[in-house]
Amino acid sequence: MAEDGYEQIIQRYKQRVAEEFGEAERAEPKVTSREYSDFKKELYPARYTLYEKACNAAGSILKLNVDPKTSAKMIKDIEMCHLNVTPSGVMSLAILLPLAIIIFGSLISFAIFNLFFFVIFFMIAGMLLIPALQRVPNFMANTWKMKASNQMVQSIFYLVTYMRHTSNIERAIEFAADHLEPPLSLDFRKILWDVETQKFSTIRDSANAYLEKWQEDDKDFVESFHLVEASLFEPSEERRLALLDKALDVVLNGTYENMLHYAHNLKSPMTMLHMLGIILPILGLVILPLVVSFLPGAKGPLVTIIYISVLYNISLPVIVYYLGRTILAKRPAGYGAVDISEKSGVKRFANVNIPLGKTFVISVNPLYFSIMIFAVAFLIGISPLLLHAVNPTLEVPFSESIKLLDYVCPPEMTCPPTAAIGPFGLGSAILSIILIAGLGCSIGLFYSLRSKNVIKIRERTKALEDEFSSALFQLGNRLGDGLPAEIAFARVASTMQGTTSGDFFNVAERNITRLGMGLEQSLFDPRVGAVQSFPSKVIESSMKVLIESIKKGPRIAAQALLSMSRYIKEIHRVEERLKDLMGDVIGSMKAQIKFLTPAIAGIVIGITSMISTILTKLSGQLGELAGSTSQDVGGFGDLVNIFGIGMPTYYFQIVVGIYIIQIAYILTILSNGIENGSDKLGERYELGKNLIGSTLLYCFLAAVVMILFNLFAGVIVSNTGIG
Repeated sequence: MAEDGYEQIIQRYKQRVAEEFGEAERAEPKVTSREYSDFKKELYPARYTLYEKACNAAGSILKLNVDPKTSAKMIKDIEMCHLNVTPSGVMSLAILLPLAIIIFGSLISFAIFNLFFFVIFFMIAGMLLIPALQRVPNFMANTWKMKASNQMVQSIFYLVTYMRHTSNIERAIEFAADHLEPPLSLDFRKILWDVETQKFSTIRDSANAYLEKWQEDDKDFVESFHLVEASLFEPSEERRLALLDKALDVVLNGTYENMLHYAHNLKSPMTMLHMLGIILPILGLVILPLVVSFLPGAKGPLVTIIYISVLYNISLPVIVYYLGRTILAKRPAGYGAVDISEKSGVKRFANVNIPLGKTFVISVNPLYFSIMIFAVAFLIGISPLLLHAVNPTLEVPFSESIKLLDYVCPPEMTCPPTAAIGPFGLGSAILSIILIAGLGCSIGLFYSLRSKNVIKIRERTKALEDEFSSALFQLGNRLGDGLPAEIAFARVASTMQGTTSGDFFNVAERNITRLGMGLEQSLFDPRVGAVQSFPSKVIESSMKVLIESIKKGPRIAAQALLSMSRYIKEIHRVEERLKDLMGDVIGSMKAQIKFLTPAIAGIVIGITSMISTILTKLSGQLGELAGSTSQDVGGFGDLVNIFGIGMPTYYFQIVVGIYIIQIAYILTILSNGIENGSDKLGERYELGKNLIGSTLLYCFLAAVVMILFNLFAGVIVSNTGIG
């Protein structure tokens, strides 16, 4: 009985201590194995799940023994990005899928086009896919590392912030996992999960096992994490806080140095990418019409358009994208902005909201508007083909006036109107530009409408984050003077009136005074809380630190807020230095996307149209002249057969226009990734601006130059005196 009474007293005091430190509700671990699994399912993209299923299915069909060295490296990549696959399954898929592509792709394409070119193309593509698919886990691991490395500084910031007022590494990791975005939040939850499932006996063992994965890629992060762990064993409070400050300094300085080296090493690969993806392909466009004009046979131009389309719309974009991803994979840790578009309070702003009355609002997915725009432009763009299909004799070939259709036959043969090649008319070429304008603008409009309203909220939140260090400094000073937090909020709101920070504290103070809420509810209420109006993890974590530390007294809370103020200021300072480092490279890439590439391509299309017009009309006039003369005119008949009928600008412009849209898309993703790391919201916003701007500039220049140069072509043909 005495022992039972003793146990009851112990439990009572344990409960009292837990309540005193706000830990009563945390008697059991917050993160469970089921929660980790559910979190992983929500986080993972559908393509990862499909890849896992494909690897497991291929592994059950074809069982391969993988070299131990290759297997060890592959397992490391698989564990990094949490894939549920085996090296054997990855290698099996890398063999079976290319074989299927080679066999079925060759047979189907040959049956449709009756061209041996596609058999060779699919054979080469399949052979190249084998090593590419073997590197998919490495590619996913690099993508995971890039996303996670953008959050390294934030993770140390959250750990240090929590450890300053509560020296508990488990709670600090949990705090960081709650405030970080995927994928690093999943990694931190995995650290806790491995302890809970008894894979490791202590949290330090689990954390050290995780840090081994980053030993080669980010030593500064590993060193900072170890400094945070070392602070647990410091008996002196002063030395413990000094270690925590040192941890954040190490990761900040390491980030700056790594980005400095990355910026210096970026010029050579970017020059190669620019030459291979932009300069050489566009220069090649000038030569291609001349090559096509010497291809005999009725199928020459149209078959060559297929070849050019495979080269420009499939092969080159894949190569440029691969080179771009290789450049991004080497990007060190930095700062990544948070995608707030999926948050419950912000998600509706990703749609087009049409108000009907004062309270009723219709939310429409931007995809519907994009589809409508593209459908209209597509019908206008293919109207020359539809008109010719309905009435093949709608226009007379080789008319002197500008034609809409202008279908012709090669000079060395005759053909019925239904077998004529075209359209060669300037009008049809202009209509093809409308098709490209509709395609680029519809894609750009989707991204623009999807991100325009959300980016405004994030910019407003960023303005608050920029001011928040001084706001926290003032709030910490008020708490240090012994004022209650509720009164301190009102004082800071009055001092910073007219600023974004003042608006934030005004919302919290109004919730306290007018709605009778407590401090925590005024900040985190799901409907009217101040944090809900400013969706920022930095602000949210700052206020949670305030709520946690205020339980230990206003002086402790003041010290925590003053430290956070200094940390936020240091992070902002290093971030600005990084922007200066990357300014030249990013500025050059944006100039290529917005002006240089579409302008050069638009001019080249005009030149191509002129060359095609000259060759086609000259070939037709030579054919008429040869037909009206005797057969024994020397080698004149053979000279006529040398010339083909040129390439229809209609098809050629569509191929080039699609290539411009693809290059603008790839370079936008690359420039945003270099500047901001993994920032999906910023990427969508930039895609919206760049795709619309680049496409319209290209279409405008192509149309103007095409009209002017076709007028020159008419003058040149008339001055030849033939016919």
